[in-house]
Amino acid sequence: MTTTLRPTGPIDEGADGARTRTYDVCDNGRPVGAVEIGTDPRFGPTAAVLRSLRIDEAHRRRGRGTMAALATEEVLRGWGCTQVRLEVPADDPAARGFAAALGYTARSRNMLKELGEPVPAPPAGLTARPMTEREFTVWMSTAVDTYTREWSRRGVPEDQARRKSERDHAALLPQGLATEGTHFHVLVHGDDIVGHVWLARHRETPRHDPIGYVFDVEVREDRRGHGHGRTLLHLAEDLTRREGLDRLGLHVFESNTPALRLYQSLGYATTRYNLAKTL
Repeated sequence: MTTTLRPTGPIDEGADGARTRTYDVCDNGRPVGAVEIGTDPRFGPTAAVLRSLRIDEAHRRRGRGTMAALATEEVLRGWGCTQVRLEVPADDPAARGFAAALGYTARSRNMLKELGEPVPAPPAGLTARPMTEREFTVWMSTAVDTYTREWSRRGVPEDQARRKSERDHAALLPQGLATEGTHFHVLVHGDDIVGHVWLARHRETPRHDPIGYVFDVEVREDRRGHGHGRTLLHLAEDLTRREGLDRLGLHVFESNTPALRLYQSLGYATTRYNLAKTL
């Protein structure tokens, strides 16, 4: 058995610089499946994506998927890529097992909560209010660097991490604090800000319908361990309902165990795993 890749057409180059190409997976020259690979403009030209891999049912369980995946890695190395990632639905454990066997590790996950009963008011002594322009300017002055470091600590090359951080902030906040559908709120104890939450309308769902999405939630380091993160997430639920939405999503790095436990305790369920591998 000889498993090879045969291009179905030329490399498709997008306006944002991303490249995409599809291949037939062939067994002794006969198509038995298909694979699509590309680069991720959010991380830059050295960041690859395994977009899809399919082996026809009659030809599965013979190692062709593994051979095809390894062959795509050689193609991507030829493109100058240093990492490759893929996304796996939470309800597809077989795909996760396949990826793990190929050396992919979970970098992060996306989670979603169906909103039910109204949330409790903040505990006594705590109040929530919108972030001021001055507070936003202070937050924004460090936000790109902070998010860059978050990705770099998870094994993403610094240049890729910075590119993603810069592009994400520019795309999500084109008008800064005045960006439509965006909420920045702070949690206050007396005159002290103990934390903040950034929430916005988002369409990153299989049905592409709008949901609320927590892009950033943080409690000041010296104020952690007192339930303020839970209070900020309750605030995010309340703001989401005010937008007329009934679901709230977020992204969490796999190594952030305290945050992951908090989200699970609040009823968030994993919808997607984001896996990555160094080439």
